Parts: sequence; C-alpha cells; structure tokens
Amino acid sequence: MISAASATPALAQYAGGVSGSIEVASDERRRGLSWSEGDPVVRGTISAPIADGLSLDATAVTLWGSDRHGNADAVIDVGPTFVRQVGGWRLSGEARYRLFPGAAGQGYGELGAGAGFLIGPASIDLFASYAPSQSAIGGDNLYLSASAIAGVPGSPFTLSARIGRSSGQVTDPLRAARLRPDGTYWDYGFGVDYLKERWTAGLRFADSGIAGPGSRHAGPSLIGRLALGF
Repeated sequence: MISAASATPALAQYAGGVSGSIEVASDERRRGLSWSEGDPVVRGTISAPIADGLSLDATAVTLWGSDRHGNADAVIDVGPTFVRQVGGWRLSGEARYRLFPGAAGQGYGELGAGAGFLIGPASIDLFASYAPSQSAIGGDNLYLSASAIAGVPGSPFTLSARIGRSSGQVTDPLRAARLRPDGTYWDYGFGVDYLKERWTAGLRFADSGIAGPGSRHAGPSLIGRLALGF
C-alpha cells in the first residue's frame, strides 16, 4: 500500500518505544499486483527498537486463500530495518523474510536499500529491493521504485505518488509468474491520506503495465484504507 504512513521509513518510530498499527483496506496490492485477489484485508504492523537506528519489524496481512501464493491465508513479513540520517539524506537498509501461513513452499527472502531527501515540503525516496534466486519465486527479482510524499500546507491531508519497475531472471516460468506475471513490467500509483491524531484514512489509485493473461488482478484499482497507530 502507498500511503503517508508506509511509503517511507519514519525516523520517529526509532526514537521511542515499540510502535505499530492496525489497518483495514479494500485490497492488498503490492507492486501493481493484488495479493488478496481484490478482497478486503486486515493488516497489523509492529516495530521494536533494538539499537540506535535499528529496529525489528513485522507485518501480517490476511490473504484469504490467495491463488497467487499457493492458497495462503496470510503473509507475514519479518526482519530488521536500519535508518540513518547523513547530512540531508535519509539512508535505510532492510532484510525481510516473507512467510505464507496456510501454504507450503511459498516463503522467500528479500533485501532492500533506500535513500531519501527533502525538497521543500516533499520527501523524495528511491528504493531498491532484491530477492536472490529462490525456488519459491522461480528465479530472482529486482524491484526499483521512486516515491514522493508531501503534506498539504495548513491541512491534515498528505499526497503521495510512486512508480516502480520489476525485473529479474527466470528459472521456473510458472513460479516466476507469481511476482512477475508479465516478465519485466512497470507499476504506478498515487494517493491522498487524511491524518487525525492516531487515525489515518486514505484512497489510492494503483495500476500496472501488465497485459494479456497475466493482467488478472493487476489492472487499475481504487483502494481505500483506515488505520489506527499506537
């Protein structure tokens, strides 16, 4: 999901104690693909500081028997995140392992690194995620993205936009179609969020360049969300 709350690492969450959120959304869409096949989801996140700039993070999302992920009932992402401010740059790195309860042989790992900076009221972030070759995803997977987030001055609204590109080598076409159903492709989205104390409500439009048989649950979609932070 693209949102003011989740599109970029937030330094503030590492300055205090354990933080998290609970969210309901009309879809779980990642990199232009619906992981929940267009069904509503419940998402929970938690972040626990370990050291200065380092935290252990976990996210769990209901998938309701997703065909894309071997009829998995949920996805759980867990791993460390490191964030450091260097001059005007916000640098980050992370490692994630994705578990899929209710499905066998679907788990895989991924590494990520990013850099962000401010331009006036906007935060610009560049990010790269790489999943080394694994049997569960039929090869390797590289995802490059750029995103921007800006608060509307004098209002509780935040605007966001992003674009990403998926690519990689294929060793098993059937398994590779799980994350890249049309081979190399682009996805994009933009959204608006309303923030009120611990509550966030938002709308996001998402689409991809995927065409043909792989376009199922990859076309244009308007996604709503409501989240409570703690």
